[in-house]
Amino acid sequence: MTGTSPGSDLVLSVDRVSKRFCRDFRRSLRYGLRDIASELLGRRRPVESLRTGEFWALREVSLGVRRGEAVGLIGPNGAGKTTLLRLISGLINPDGGSLTVRGRVAPLISLGVGFNPVLTGAENIFVIMTILGLTKKEIDRRFAEIVDFAEIGDALQAPVQTYSWGMTARLGFACAVHGAPDILVIDEVLAVGDTRFRVKCYRRLATMRDAGAAFVLVSHNPLAILSVCDSATYLSAGRVLAQGPPRSVVARYEEEMAGNGAIPDGAAARAVEGSGARIESVVFRDPAGNALERLVSGEPAELWVRGRAERTLEAVSVAVLVREATEGGALIFELQSRDDAGPMEVPTGEFAIRVKLPYCGLNAGLYSVQVSLMEGHFLWMLDQSPTRIFRVGGREGTSQWLFYQPRGWELLTGLDLH
Repeated sequence: MTGTSPGSDLVLSVDRVSKRFCRDFRRSLRYGLRDIASELLGRRRPVESLRTGEFWALREVSLGVRRGEAVGLIGPNGAGKTTLLRLISGLINPDGGSLTVRGRVAPLISLGVGFNPVLTGAENIFVIMTILGLTKKEIDRRFAEIVDFAEIGDALQAPVQTYSWGMTARLGFACAVHGAPDILVIDEVLAVGDTRFRVKCYRRLATMRDAGAAFVLVSHNPLAILSVCDSATYLSAGRVLAQGPPRSVVARYEEEMAGNGAIPDGAAARAVEGSGARIESVVFRDPAGNALERLVSGEPAELWVRGRAERTLEAVSVAVLVREATEGGALIFELQSRDDAGPMEVPTGEFAIRVKLPYCGLNAGLYSVQVSLMEGHFLWMLDQSPTRIFRVGGREGTSQWLFYQPRGWELLTGLDLH
C-alpha cells in the first residue's frame, strides 16, 4: 500500500485497481470469513471471478497524482468515486491491481467520523492525530494551532457527543489539515461552518497546495472541478470513461448526462389521472423554432410546453422549476406564468405554451427543468413533466460566473469625466 521513492513527484499511483462488494449483508459476512481463511492459507481468489450477489464497484481504474497537483473525480451517483477515495485513504483494500501512496494521507471524506463521542474534543484530537501518524511530541506542538483553527471555545473540554454537527466538522477539518499530509482526499465536505470559517478553510487548503500537498477532490459540482483541479477523471459504473484536462472531461460528463436525461420531442409524460389535461413534451427551441441541443449563456432561447386538454381549462398556470443537476439539486429559479401574465384559459384540444427567454442568464453547466400544469386559484395539479436534464454552454472565461450578465464597456477620460 505504501512505499517510498525519493526524487519522484508522483505521490499517488493507482494502477488497474478493482474493488468488488456484495449487496447481501449475510452473504457478505460469509464471503469475508472465507477470504480471511484463504489469505491465512496463502490462497487468493482470482480477481476476475464474482460470486453470487457481488458487483464491481471499481474495475481496472488507473490514475496518478503529483506533488502540488489537484485531481478531480466526477461522475453520477454510484460511479465508484467514494470507493476510490476510501481505497486511497487506506480504509479498505483493493481486490485487484496496485495502489501506491508516497507520504501521509488526510481523508476529508466525512468530517468527524472516527471521533469517540464519550471523549472530549481535546482527547479526540490526540486520538485522531495519532491515527493520522503523528507522534505525541508532534501533537503537543500543534495542539494549540488545531484548537485555535477549530474555534469551538469552551466546548473543547466537553464530550464530542454534546457537539453540534458544525462543531464536530470544524474539529475534524482542523485535525486533518494540521496533520502535515502529503495528500488530501476531499469528498464534498467543505461546507463547514459560516462563510468566514469556510474562507479560512479554503485559504488553508491553498497554502497547503502551495507547499506541495496534492489533492484528490470529489464534487458533484462541475464548477468546483473546473476552478480547482489541474486534471479530471470521469467515472461511471466503476470504470474510467475519460481523463485529461478538466474542461474536456466535464464537457463529456455533462453531454452524456444531458443525453441520458433529455425528454425527446413528442415523448409523453404520465398525466394525473382524471385531470383532463396532460403535458406531452418539453422542448428548448431557438427563436426560429429549431430544437436546441443545449442553451448558450447570453443567447436567446424558448421553452415550448406542448400538451392536450380533454376539456376547457380555466385559470391555468404553468410553473417552470430549474435546478442544479447535482445531488440535492439546489433551486436556481422558479417561473410562474400566473405571476408574469396572469391565468390563462386553454380550449379543448392540442395546445402549446411558449416561454420566451430574451437571453439565457444561466452560467455554463448542467441543469434540470421540470414543468407543472395547474388550474384554479388553489393551483390544483393537472400534470407534471418528468425532469429533463439540459446543458448550458458558455464562452471562454465564464466558468466562475453564477449567471450571465449582459454588459458593455466604455472608457471615459479627460473632459468626458465631467
